[in-house]
Formats: sequence, structure tokens, C-alpha cells
Amino acid sequence: MNATPPLAETLRAALAGLLDGLPPRQAAQAVDRLIASYRGTTPTDVPVLRDRSDVAAYAAYRMPATFEAARSALAAFRAAAPDWVPATHTDVGGGTGAATWAVAGAWEGPRTTVLDWAEPALALGRELAGLSGVPALRAAEWRRARIGAGLDLAPADLVTVSYVLKELTPDARTALVDAAAAAAQAVVIVEPGTPDGYARIIEARDRLTAAGLRIAAPCPHSGACPIEPGSDWCHFAARVSRSSLHRQVKGGSLPYEDEKFSYVVATRFPAGPVPARVTRKPQIRKGQVLLDLCTREEGLRRDTVTKRHGALYRAARDTAWGDAWPPPGEDA
Repeated sequence: MNATPPLAETLRAALAGLLDGLPPRQAAQAVDRLIASYRGTTPTDVPVLRDRSDVAAYAAYRMPATFEAARSALAAFRAAAPDWVPATHTDVGGGTGAATWAVAGAWEGPRTTVLDWAEPALALGRELAGLSGVPALRAAEWRRARIGAGLDLAPADLVTVSYVLKELTPDARTALVDAAAAAAQAVVIVEPGTPDGYARIIEARDRLTAAGLRIAAPCPHSGACPIEPGSDWCHFAARVSRSSLHRQVKGGSLPYEDEKFSYVVATRFPAGPVPARVTRKPQIRKGQVLLDLCTREEGLRRDTVTKRHGALYRAARDTAWGDAWPPPGEDA
């Protein structure tokens, strides 16, 4: 019997089937407009996705990368709270459901409600979920709702807000984060890994901690971020495999891309943040590895791990950007 393909492979296959009938030129035109909206700086109070063509192009352009970013954030969350399992999940501004797919891959069986203000996105998300073969995805509820000020969120174990804050006005962002903090036992927010995306994450992080939640990831602590405003930004990268269809729509030739993202995970229950987090790609040199870290007690720090550190040096050579340091089972 063949093994069940990873959820990312299932998602790509489902996208390929849905986009099969969309003319490439029409998809490319929709992608161009969506790229302009995605990289723009003007928040909106209307849906960016207008019709099925827009949604199909968006799904090809963004959904695999958004899925991998959300999956990476959830992996860090699970490492901080390995015994916690959500029974209910609300995906706010979930669109076609990338974060919902990531949650379904992280835990079995949470009852998910996807909220979005674009009916075409909900319709295609529902269709994709039906093709997944995953019971939790197929049972998800897809509901139209205005995202922002006035949003009434029912209590849920987990609330995800993935690549949504950028689309909102400042007042709507504040209202959404406050509503998520009031409704959830755990909140996961993901934004693009840009300076302004990081700024939105820090703003949300401050509101979550002010509401009484504690930070589970990526930070080692719930105190103020040690990065001096304007000097740098905290972000990570997720490797995204690209199908031939994905490369065609995005105009790329490589079989992969790296999605840069910023995120925060906050909980109302005890979690175990890492002692330190690798905040840049490790620099591997002859006989040593340089690690840029955010630490619990000392803020930002660079560690140099050399061959004389033995097993720790070997672990450092295998450590990736965004990983915990030291690795579980290793002493600093």
C-alpha cells in the first residue's frame, strides 16, 4: 500500500486540479494585480479577491508559501507546548484555508471555522478542503464575516490570523488582535517577513501580552523585543517546493523558493519557550559556526561554536535559521 502523501503534496495536487481550466494569460494578469496589492502599502476595507479567477490565481501564487509559513510557526508552537491539543480552531481571514491546512497537519481532529469576507475565497477553500481526503478539513465550516472592527469571535482553543493584518486599517488591526486575545486559549499570527510585517507582529505581540497572554514562540520570553526599532527586524524562512504549475504562474524557474515570514504565538496556558532562538542563517566556517541568537536572559547575542565543543559543534553545523538553541538534549 502506498503511503499517504504529505499534506503539502496533497495541497499542490488539489491546486493543480482546480487551476487546470484557467487560461494562463488570465491567471498571469490576476497574479500581477494581486502582487501589486500584496506589496502595496494602502490598507483596505474591501476584499482584495473579487471572483473565482482572482481566487484561483491567488491560491497558485500564495497558498503553498502561506501554508509553509503557518506550518513552521505551528511547529515552533508544538515544540513549546507538546502536550496541548486544540479541540476548536478559528481561522480569521482564512481565505482559501492555507493556515487551516497547516493546523490539520499539526493536530488531528480540531473543529475548524474559517472566517473571511470574500465569498469566492471561501467557496474555493471549501472545494480544496473537499479534495484533501482529511476528515478535519472536509468537516470545516466556511463562513462569511467582515474582518476587523466589530468582529465577534466565538471562544476557541486556537485562533490563527495568517497574512491578514497587512490588509487592515490600524484601528481594524487593533480590534482584530484584541478580539482574538479575548476569544482564544492560543493565538498564532503570521505576517510577511518584511520590516513592516515585523512591526505589525510586534504591535500584535504587545497587545497579546497586555491582554494577559504569554509568548510561546518564537521569542524565548514575554518581555520587550530586544531589537532596537528601525535597526533590524525579526523574521524567518520556510522552504517551499514549487510545482510546474506554480512556477508557470509565478514566472519562476527554480523548483523551490524561500518564504520569509514573521510570527508570534501567545497562550493563556503554560508553555515552554526555547532558551534561545537562532535569528539568522548560521555562518559555517572552517572549524566553527557563528550563531546569531535571541536569548531569554541576555537579549541578542552571537555565539561561536568550535570543534572543541564536540557534540555541540556537530549540532551547530546541523542547526537552521529559526531553530532552538541549544538543541533539545544538548547543554549550552
